[in-house]
Amino acid sequence: MSTCLVTGGAGFLGSHLCDELLRRGHRVICVDNLETGSLANIAHIRRPEFVHLNVDIIEPYEVAEPVDVVYHLASPASPIDYLRLPLHTLKVGSYGTHHTLGLAKNHRARFLLASTSEVYGDPQVHPQPETYWGHVNPIGPRGVYDEAKRYAEALTMAYHRQQGVDTAIIRIFNTYGPRMRPHDGRAIPTFLRQALQDRPITVFGDGSQTRSFCFVSDLVRGMIALAESGYHHPVNVGNPNEFTLLELAEAVVAVTGSRSEIVFEALPTDDPQVRQPDIALAREVLGWEPEVELREGLRRTIDEAGVEALVGMPK
Repeated sequence: MSTCLVTGGAGFLGSHLCDELLRRGHRVICVDNLETGSLANIAHIRRPEFVHLNVDIIEPYEVAEPVDVVYHLASPASPIDYLRLPLHTLKVGSYGTHHTLGLAKNHRARFLLASTSEVYGDPQVHPQPETYWGHVNPIGPRGVYDEAKRYAEALTMAYHRQQGVDTAIIRIFNTYGPRMRPHDGRAIPTFLRQALQDRPITVFGDGSQTRSFCFVSDLVRGMIALAESGYHHPVNVGNPNEFTLLELAEAVVAVTGSRSEIVFEALPTDDPQVRQPDIALAREVLGWEPEVELREGLRRTIDEAGVEALVGMPK
């Protein structure tokens, strides 16, 4: 039984990763100070192989028992969070990544950084391959998240090259599924919350900007495959099927049977116009590609999460 440490393990993605690692027979140490995560996401896990540590990783920290793999997911990730916590977001990407890499070095553990498609900014290359360096506004409101992740990637590769840490970098594209927070500001939880209450669905701009949506089980499968590989450079993991936000809104209305109308609002600053992963490398190196199509994933999200959770009401 190997021991996996998951920073941000009480978040949306981190909690699903903890579930899958436990299912595969690993011991899991969840590190999360609950700044954006929630105990509700891990309340169902009642096993001796799982422990939660309430630790703020921007300060040095250590764990006593041996660790074999470190999954570094901790970071504010939604626009609402990183606009509310700009300095904390930068500190998590810098100090938090430095401390967690140091922990991996001390334990001689494999280290996986959860990076993001946001490192590409508003891309001038479409779809985005890992070799593309991006088009990011470092001083815009989104820069605190984009640049924190870009710095974390540079730090990870520096630890690999100079300190010999066994590292990997996953660039995560839009992911969705049960345990999303209904008010986190991202498209799918917002659209589902609005549609399930028959309220107007708010689409920014004219809805022509595109995104690619990956169901959480597919993403977690790709993440573990990368951690178990010997690959060190960034790998895109996401669903290459591209949808406009208007098409997404229409799919949500169809799946929910909602009576919602679609309304349009002004685009946020630096909102990317296109977002589509080139996953040729993931196919080649990991033998990975997504399996869950958008409408199936939306239905599974509703069925598994329940309407009350998706609209933000207590059960």
